[in-house]
Amino acid sequence: MYEHKHVLVAVDGSADSEAVLTFLLGIAGPLDMRVTLLRVLEPVVPDVIEGSRHVVVEDAEARRTDAEEYLAALAADLRSRGVETRCRVGRGKPAEEILAAARAEGVDFIAMATHGRSGVRRLLFGSVAETVLRHADVPVFLIRQPATVGTTEGR
Repeated sequence: MYEHKHVLVAVDGSADSEAVLTFLLGIAGPLDMRVTLLRVLEPVVPDVIEGSRHVVVEDAEARRTDAEEYLAALAADLRSRGVETRCRVGRGKPAEEILAAARAEGVDFIAMATHGRSGVRRLLFGSVAETVLRHADVPVFLIRQPATVGTTEGR
């Protein structure tokens, strides 16, 4: 009997991160899996406009609403294909939020795409996927996405 019935899918708003959904569609329906989609919003540091006294601050509520709408569209597509889907928006450091959501949701595994950074880029930007892989209490399924020219992360 297949035991992995509930999967947490972390997406960052980019088309690359959604690639894992293609794989999941192939197995989620036939295996009667439940999917929880997670979008983590990293807090934006206030920015002072040079030469003025104006400070640009994050509109956290607007970002949350955008994230919820983004997830709702993905969820609607999954549901139309017969996959039970829930949505969750987190706020904080992505790896920490992914791990916390996996524990809170009681998922059987985590699925996500990785940008496959290596060398200096990995040292500078870190690796959310690597941190999740090292610290998760459940199996982690990763799809490596090749770097694409002109890719915009975090729509």
